[in-house]
Amino acid sequence: MAPLSLIVVGAGDRGTGHARWTLSHPGRAQVVAVAEPRLARRQRFAAEHGIAADGAVEDWRELAARGRIADAVLICTQDRLHLEPALAFAELGYHIMLEKPMALDEPSCRAIVDAVERAGVILAVGHVLRYTPYTQALKGVLDSGRLGDIVSVQHTEPVGHWHQAHSFVRGNWRRTDEATSMLMAKSCHDLDWLQYIVGQPPTRVSSFGRLSHFTPANRPAGAADRCLDCAVESQCAFSAQRIYGERLASGDHGWPLSVVVEEPTEEALDTALRSGPYGRCVYACDNDVVDHQVVSMEFAGGATATFAMTGLSQMANRRTTVFATRGELHGDGATLRIHDFLTGQDETIDTTPEGDMSAGGGHGGGDAGLMDAFITAVATGDASLVRSGPHESLLSHLTVLAAERARHAGTVEHITTSTQPSP
Repeated sequence: MAPLSLIVVGAGDRGTGHARWTLSHPGRAQVVAVAEPRLARRQRFAAEHGIAADGAVEDWRELAARGRIADAVLICTQDRLHLEPALAFAELGYHIMLEKPMALDEPSCRAIVDAVERAGVILAVGHVLRYTPYTQALKGVLDSGRLGDIVSVQHTEPVGHWHQAHSFVRGNWRRTDEATSMLMAKSCHDLDWLQYIVGQPPTRVSSFGRLSHFTPANRPAGAADRCLDCAVESQCAFSAQRIYGERLASGDHGWPLSVVVEEPTEEALDTALRSGPYGRCVYACDNDVVDHQVVSMEFAGGATATFAMTGLSQMANRRTTVFATRGELHGDGATLRIHDFLTGQDETIDTTPEGDMSAGGGHGGGDAGLMDAFITAVATGDASLVRSGPHESLLSHLTVLAAERARHAGTVEHITTSTQPSP
């Protein structure tokens, strides 16, 4: 069988990372075209995949205008730019891998689901946590029944202090009006994952959270607007000079440094920190997304879950405790520790992946797992191989939207269990 042909819309870190899977599996898929507005990234991506000049374009609409020139498309644009290409490529008959979040409001999410179902194409949303070896091992334990019925789950996402500063204070996801909420941008993964491991749809949700630390009120005395000009920079845990400079010096030129500079040189980094968004003082930015949030969920079977996101933490794996009727499970993204109530015995299961749970580490095997599942599903026509299909992803997005309504209004919000379009 000939390899599947793919086009990539958006050659940022996520699009580039997903596409690199094909370089390790050339017999299964190959990228034949790319749309990316930034010239340097477009040229670098085209060179890496051997794409001809006419296959590397600035605007995805140029590729769409050519009709169906590939089997599938990877849509990896900024969050607010997902809807239009998803609808267009579905209508053309492309199978779609769509980065999360699928869209930012309920009508747009439902429109995407309607479009792929009308076209009869496969949709895989980039909820990569469903595809990690760790998750599959954890879900296997829960589904086996050895712990009995799930009663409650505690789940924490320690975003990491420098990751919060990079992406959600200085970076592209710092403002709700320009991007989306923190919960949708970063933690829709987690609400989706909880739904997946519990195996029940959520029915009610409440939430609390705010922006507490990264505000002008917490700016140290003597701090400048930019780290390179700051007299107290050496005493700041969020120093851009330290965060990016240490990575440059150590040869770690991937994410997040690759977001800040096109070329990993001292000159390029100095220019970026003096004039670009990533050199700003974290207490003098225009950010408004929360830096901590909790979500409480109730599921259809009666189980409950609490989720906590904090941007003021070490960069670490997510941590989960599952309390069930016959035992207890603790997980840290790599290892599962199981305690049996009856026997009093403990068991440890090591699922340590090749990469870490960050984007740069391939999300603990989740990125590769998603691509493997999507490509196999398209090649065989078996959409059930995709664990993050349209209806599963729609429900998790509805949960995020309900949680944000609850946070703003101080309410308990009900989540419809129907993912069918409203009449």
